[in-house]
This record gives sequence, structure tokens and C-alpha cells, in this order.
Amino acid sequence: MNSEPTTALITGANKGLGLEAARRLGELGWTIFLGSRDEGRGQAAADKLAAGGARVVMVPLDVTSDESVTGAARLVREHTDRLDVLINNAGAPGRALHPAEATADEIHSVYDTNVFGPIRVTKAFLPLLQAAEHPRVVMVSSGAGSFAVVTDPDQPVSQMHELAYSSSKAALNMLAVRYAQALPEIKFNVATPGEIANRTFAATDMNNHTGQLTVTEGTDSIIRLATLGADGPTGTFIDRLGPAAW
Repeated sequence: MNSEPTTALITGANKGLGLEAARRLGELGWTIFLGSRDEGRGQAAADKLAAGGARVVMVPLDVTSDESVTGAARLVREHTDRLDVLINNAGAPGRALHPAEATADEIHSVYDTNVFGPIRVTKAFLPLLQAAEHPRVVMVSSGAGSFAVVTDPDQPVSQMHELAYSSSKAALNMLAVRYAQALPEIKFNVATPGEIANRTFAATDMNNHTGQLTVTEGTDSIIRLATLGADGPTGTFIDRLGPAAW
């Protein structure tokens, strides 16, 4: 067994769910690579975690930029020869435009972060993940990306008439399943921060802190998947209460 601390890279980790996941995993003694598009905010977040005793390295990382992602992989490789966990957390909500008003450019900007971003990051860090003993990748999705949820008239999101965010998260879910099938040596799983059965979600900047769950509760599903043992599942979708319907 490798005696070195478990390593995790979290994208979009300077605030919200990403920062809270970093804090919780840092408390476990892990080395956290804190990805942040804004270097100043990222360093401030990293300094705060380090002051609390965490091992943390701030990684400038804009998931929409090939150059930035390549540079991030180079920086992480300077600190470690493997990556145990990748949490693709960075996300964009879009402007929630009505489908009649949505444009291809609007959809593309959201997909660049929510879909193409995880592809860029996963590809760049695949060699480091493959060097780990039992690597895990967590895709942070949403109940809004579930066909079962969106087609349930009792779910509030079914009345949220927009195209970009929900379809991008549905695409992200499919990415995780296809990665899991093609790369069985790596566990790829999907987490939503809410409680689908209770129609609740976590309070973050993305929803103007209107969620009913705390940011800590919102990371429960993320932490569960990040800490899976070698015999854990792959290709699954969960919320903090358990399995979620696709």
C-alpha cells in the first residue's frame, strides 16, 4: 500500500461545494490540489484551508482553456506522481433562458464548462489517475440532469424552462457512464448535491443561496464517492440519500 497521503484535484474549488469538499477531504489528511480559475480567490481559499492544517496546493485552472488545463497537469505532476481522486466540480449555470430565447452561443458557453471542461481535465489527468492504486473520478452533476427528475411534474425543476444547464448535466452523466465502461480500472461516478426525493438542493452562489441544504450537506454525496474503497461501484449516480435515477 502507498504510504503517501491520498491526493485529490478539485476543479472550481475556491468557493461553494468545491471548497467545502476540499476542506472535508483535507481534514482526512489528504493532499488537496485546489483548482481555481481566479488565482487570487484560489490562493485565498488555499491559505484559509492551510491555516486550518490542510495540505493544499493552489492550482490555476480554467477548465475552458486547453492551455490552462495542460499547465495545471504540469503543476500537479511537480508535486506527485499519481492522482487518487479527481472531482470535476467546476460548473456554469447559464442564464436560464427560456428555450424560445436560447441561442447556440448561450448553450455552447455552458457546455464549455460543464461538458467540455470535464473532458479536457479528465484527459489531461488520465496518466496520473492511471498511476494511482485505485483511482476515482467524481462528476458533480445535478438532479436537473436526470430525465426521471425533469419529467416528474412533482419536481420543481420540471417547470424550469431552460435548455443549457439541464442538458449539459445530462450530457455529463452520460460521459461518466461511458468513461466507466471504457476505463474499468478507474471508478467514474456521478454526484448530485441535493436530495431528489425531498426536492431539495444545496445553497450555493449558483442558486443565490436559495437551497434548503447546507453546503456541507451538499457535499455528502461527493465525499462518499471520493472516498470509495477499491471494491466500490463505478458508473453510478447518487444523491446524499442514496442511488438517483438517471
